[in-house]
Amino acid sequence: MTVAKKPNNRLKLVLALLATAPALWLAYLISQEISLPTSGLGPDPAEGLLHYLGDWSMIALLVAFSVTPLRRIFKQPMLARSRRMLGLFAFFYVALHLATYIVLYVESSWQLLVADFVERTYITAGIAGFFGLVAMAVTSTKGWRRRLGQNWLRLHKVIYLVIPLALLHLIWLRKDGFGDIALYILWFSILLGERIYQARKPRAALTKGL
Repeated sequence: MTVAKKPNNRLKLVLALLATAPALWLAYLISQEISLPTSGLGPDPAEGLLHYLGDWSMIALLVAFSVTPLRRIFKQPMLARSRRMLGLFAFFYVALHLATYIVLYVESSWQLLVADFVERTYITAGIAGFFGLVAMAVTSTKGWRRRLGQNWLRLHKVIYLVIPLALLHLIWLRKDGFGDIALYILWFSILLGERIYQARKPRAALTKGL
């Protein structure tokens, strides 16, 4: 009788620890801020908190988007088992970023939130991207994948809109210092290029065969 091998989850554990590190560091910064104001999050703690979470939201989104290309390039199928987890970590950081803005900037006023959504393009882009992530997070379970079938794949392609919306949110918000945004755009462009290349490979092989 053959005993099925249990999947090796060491890589997943390491990735989970790395993905948790920014949240743990933020907890430390907040504790510093409480004990000595402006020592943890800078002269404007609310802005420092919002920017910290915004930066890590962008990085987490790009890390999750990197899983499939890295799995193909390095031929490591075990990476696929971490894709959902990393996507949920990205959703977690984005949700914290939005919650910080709602609580500290619009003081939980839905009227102010709606006004900002309508009048400020960077807020419009950011919240629109968040709704896309909500749809992906809610339907990320195996049960939803079975229920939706092929529609699940179509729905989760909304990530191709979410990341550009997040980039637009940053570009429209930022007044100077675009170096990090340029790196994010380059990162996304490389990942998108790899996907386009992979999508065209079967078509190119078919044409060659003909």
